[in-house]
Amino acid sequence: MKKVYFKTFGCRTNQYDTGIMVSRLRRYEATTEENEADIVVVNSCTVTNGADSSVRNYISSLRRRRPDVRIVLAGCGSHSRGEDLLSRKRVDGVMGHSEKERIDEILSLEDGFYEIGDLKHIDDTVVESFSGRSRAFIKIQEGCDFRCSYCIIPHVRGDARSQREERILLQISKLASNGFGEFILTGTNVGSYGRDRGESLATLLKKISSIRGVRRIRIGSLEPIQIDDELMEILDEEWMARHLHIALQHTSDAMLEAMNRRNRYEEDRRLFQRIADRGYAIGTDFIVGHPGEGEGEWREAIERVKELPLTHIHAFTYSRRDGTVSAGMGDIVRGDVARARHREIREIVAEKNRLFRLSHDRDLRVLFENGKDGVYRGYDQYYNRVSIESPHEDLSNTWMDLERVEVGIDENFAIYKA
Repeated sequence: MKKVYFKTFGCRTNQYDTGIMVSRLRRYEATTEENEADIVVVNSCTVTNGADSSVRNYISSLRRRRPDVRIVLAGCGSHSRGEDLLSRKRVDGVMGHSEKERIDEILSLEDGFYEIGDLKHIDDTVVESFSGRSRAFIKIQEGCDFRCSYCIIPHVRGDARSQREERILLQISKLASNGFGEFILTGTNVGSYGRDRGESLATLLKKISSIRGVRRIRIGSLEPIQIDDELMEILDEEWMARHLHIALQHTSDAMLEAMNRRNRYEEDRRLFQRIADRGYAIGTDFIVGHPGEGEGEWREAIERVKELPLTHIHAFTYSRRDGTVSAGMGDIVRGDVARARHREIREIVAEKNRLFRLSHDRDLRVLFENGKDGVYRGYDQYYNRVSIESPHEDLSNTWMDLERVEVGIDENFAIYKA
């Protein structure tokens, strides 16, 4: 059998999609070693121009290092850059999102193929294992109906559409029987799940929780307006991870309007406080340096960040994406200014996280994952990382209830007692 190496860029959804392709191989063998591969499938990200550059640089480097290897472009970049890369013979073939379940057939095509498919497909594959992982990612929906000014994703993933409930439950049942106990629900816009089918995310969560072997459920990124009363009602359930990631993107209303966002700060603040009062850690996404972010907007935003009960942040500096509304906006923020703002907001939230961990250093339930050199790392119910030393006993995929941990600068430490 020829060997296939999958190089995955970008988000958890892409990681899941790679899992689907690996599970569908029949006439080929997946390898985790690039230098063994006859074929490299590049599961690409195209969320920013920088993401495109990373993919192109990898492909160029691979061509130099392995001129004999066959390169197939998959993922979001296949829709935005596929034709160009194929026409310049940078890749040997292009396949769209809807074609990944045909991976065996696709890889057997002659060079020069362009199988882009459509943006209406929903996967039917049941993934029964994730190599090297203790937690399982479950894609419950695809696409997004939001049209944020900076975002290209709806154009390369399509409109929001939900996976069939029975397929989600079947997949989790199989994974749970294979030893997985923690499940992370992911997708392009997770909170939109069920709206096209007359179902709800809260109802799905309740059904997942009843599956034998399920110990903890985490939800991927939600929009503030998607957290309704039904979802709030289940936050106290034991099987819910005590962490929610709620995408704000900014805390200045002027910037939120420029981004064509549906949330506004005062409603966000009240929502965050309600959730924090339930004992939850809260993370968010935040775009720094979007066009129009003057010093006044930034100072307003940073003071509001200080007010919020935030514990985690995925902050990133704005990167222009061709084909989006934001790409045509003026009032560009200088790169050095954006980088300084990025450091400032990360430092503020890092301190908030440390203070949260100091007040939540007891009664932690941690799933430890693969270790290295006798040190194992995992995450507690608040999505804070915990390290533990165990030089003689393998703690991979081990759940532990910790009475107390030592709080470090950016993670917690536990002492293993055999």
